[in-house]
Amino acid sequence: MPEATHQDVCAGLAAELRDRLRQEQARLRERYEGSGNAAALLKGRTRLVDDVLLEIWRRLEMPADFALVAVGGYGRGELYPCSDVDLLLLVPEDCDPTCEHRLERMVGLLWDIGLEVGHSVRSPRQCEKEAACDITVQTTLLEGRYLAGDRTLFGAMASRLVTACNPLEFFKAKLLEQTERYAKYTDTPYSLEPNCKEGPGGLRDLHTILWVARAAGLGPQWRDLAQGGVVTAEEARQLARAEQFLRRLRIRLHYLARRQEERILFDHQEGLAAALGIRATAAKRASEVLMQRYYRNAKLVTQLNTLVLQNIEAFLFPQEQENTFIVDEDFQASRGLLDMRQEDLFERKPAALLRGFLVLEQHTELNGMTTRTLRALWMNRGRIDSEFRRNPEHRALFLQLFQQKHLIHELRRMNQFDILGQYLPAFGRIVGQMQHDLFHIYTVDQHILQVVRNLRRFAMPDFAHEYPLCSRLMADFERHWLLYLAALFHDIAKGRGGDHSKKGMVDARRFCKDHGISAEDTELLVFLVGQHLTMSAVAQKQDLSDPEVIENFAAVVKTERRLSALYLLTVADIRGTSPKVWNAWKGKLLEDLFSMTLQHLRGNAVLPLAGSAARQEEVRQILRYHGLRPDTEAPFWRHLDGVYFLRHDAEEIAWHTRTLYYRADSAEPVVKARLNPFGEGLQVMVYCRDQPELFARLCGYFSRLGYSIVDAKIHTTRHGYALDSFVLLDAQEHLPYRDMVALVEHDLVIQLQTLPPLAPPSPGRLSRQVKHFPFTPRVDVRADEKGNRYIMSITAADRPGLLYGIARILGRHGVNLETAKIATLGELVEDTFLLSGPGLGQTSTLIRIEQELLEALQT
Repeated sequence: MPEATHQDVCAGLAAELRDRLRQEQARLRERYEGSGNAAALLKGRTRLVDDVLLEIWRRLEMPADFALVAVGGYGRGELYPCSDVDLLLLVPEDCDPTCEHRLERMVGLLWDIGLEVGHSVRSPRQCEKEAACDITVQTTLLEGRYLAGDRTLFGAMASRLVTACNPLEFFKAKLLEQTERYAKYTDTPYSLEPNCKEGPGGLRDLHTILWVARAAGLGPQWRDLAQGGVVTAEEARQLARAEQFLRRLRIRLHYLARRQEERILFDHQEGLAAALGIRATAAKRASEVLMQRYYRNAKLVTQLNTLVLQNIEAFLFPQEQENTFIVDEDFQASRGLLDMRQEDLFERKPAALLRGFLVLEQHTELNGMTTRTLRALWMNRGRIDSEFRRNPEHRALFLQLFQQKHLIHELRRMNQFDILGQYLPAFGRIVGQMQHDLFHIYTVDQHILQVVRNLRRFAMPDFAHEYPLCSRLMADFERHWLLYLAALFHDIAKGRGGDHSKKGMVDARRFCKDHGISAEDTELLVFLVGQHLTMSAVAQKQDLSDPEVIENFAAVVKTERRLSALYLLTVADIRGTSPKVWNAWKGKLLEDLFSMTLQHLRGNAVLPLAGSAARQEEVRQILRYHGLRPDTEAPFWRHLDGVYFLRHDAEEIAWHTRTLYYRADSAEPVVKARLNPFGEGLQVMVYCRDQPELFARLCGYFSRLGYSIVDAKIHTTRHGYALDSFVLLDAQEHLPYRDMVALVEHDLVIQLQTLPPLAPPSPGRLSRQVKHFPFTPRVDVRADEKGNRYIMSITAADRPGLLYGIARILGRHGVNLETAKIATLGELVEDTFLLSGPGLGQTSTLIRIEQELLEALQT
């Protein structure tokens, strides 16, 4: 056929099939809206695309010795609304190279009619070779389904794959693939925006079961697995129901997002709930009801995935069943798993419901429990009732679990199979509970387990390099298992209304009394639960250079043991909220507070503001080390007061002095930048004659660069110069910090010399969390204890340019900013400013400032 004719055929065919696809897909969606039958929609879309492809194959007169094969999800007959159409164009081993353009024309036509196509062109031998190298390719091809062309060629390919597939190696590879996939999602299905396809507890877990079952010759359907004895009839029904829920969810997600979206983002949760007919309750929004239902389903899927894969492993590796040895009178080890010796173990000895986990902690060579043990555990979890909890033997067993070296895996397993929630009903109530506080990314129960995990890592020598101080403190901490219990209870009262710390204290005290924990340890545990937010609040919101701040905090902790415990719990807690929340700067603030409080508790009084001689001597030693002659610093230091020496650490003062000792009266601005010596980020020093709205100008410049200010120290010298220090972080990682040093030093000097008009604040782009979980900002301005300065606290959802907007408002009212404590917790900011200025003494001015700030924070 002439080329021009071919183009006309393709153009006309594309228009015809595009309209047909659009109309038929609309009908399929309409039928689905009425019936909710996910399987019918998936098969209907598969048949529709089959028909379209066959029409194209025929109309383009594709070579008779080629074959068209559906692979992947499309080959499986599960074509979701926005999923790719995965195709294999199977060609003979001696394919004519001139046919390549015909394949390209076909693929181009598929895109023209609106199909998202993923395609490969291979011969049967190439398929075999690729499958041998890549388990993903092998899995995709094993689901191949013949569509058109040379059926013999397809048969040759399928035969090669079946012959080459080793069920034992395939099982091991898929198990490793699942482990790696779980690690990508932090081994939990309980993130607040889970991936319903790839995440733990998602559709991929069900696919994995069917893939290995099919490779093992057990059949491709749930009923086949039940008939083969791999699952019970009830488990087969549970698998089918779980699959149905995930299918419906994913279909609705595709329709709602209008693209191939697999993450249940905050943007879509309310819409998904409405589409699935889920309504709000008196206590929960519809999205929360939906997500709790999702987490329950995900929990069931991961449970069944564990059970079924173990059974398939036993089927594929029967010889390993002989590797059995007796552990004790109740348990034995089989194939590296803990197995109950008698079927009625938990009925006869309910204590074994806890003791099994203790045995696993003590036998690290075991990798879990056998399927029959897990099934029995799940079926008998209801035996953990009030009578069970009152039994002294059971209480002692529960405490023993926390006193072993290997805790985390078993604690997670206890939560996974509802043993932890049964034993601690208060914990059971927060399983799957969402947290809409703009900085947690896990459900409450998973956050708690993350905190316990972090504390456990502090006790492991292998991780001592991560947080050396925490590791040293944990090594010296007697009965450090008490910290694990404190972590277990620190957020256990969330969702009940009111102060969860105070309500958690009641739960913790009752637990300690019931479990015979000594009065001293009880007070420590209750203290930690009640004060678990205090240390981070003091470190990030208060001026650590003020001796009264240290004295007041020391009065709260009272002892070195409490101080160490609270520090360890605080670090573990912040790190357990979200990877975005922790940074080296917060770590330094906490470590500084810990060190200064420790010195105070040991009788070394914090220096008063008038006595900065010790700090100055410390700085002089650093300066001499760097080669600065004695008294060289004097001309610069005579302009500095005691407050400056207490608010800056010795290393930072030395940096300022080395830069400014010969430029103390410089007429030109001095800007110096360096890599932050205390962690990631950039440290910037600005020295110039004081000027109106200087802080706003600096904030605006850093905001335009895309930097977040995590710390600001504002100081005015005795001769009217501003000496401001900033620590900056680049959340978007635009350029390496090292590459920005020269740019900042050059450009910021020009800004301060030319003084261009301040640009209006950019509205910026709000994060999805802020959009969907709006936070009401709070502004509080009050006089300090001495009455000559004012403390302003701001709590608001974070956004680009936020600090710049605040600084502009303060500048307009002639307010002087003396220092700023910048605390960013995920998407939430909690900033504290020390202010001065003549207008602040007037109530009307304070009210006006607060109103303008609230208006700016809400827009």
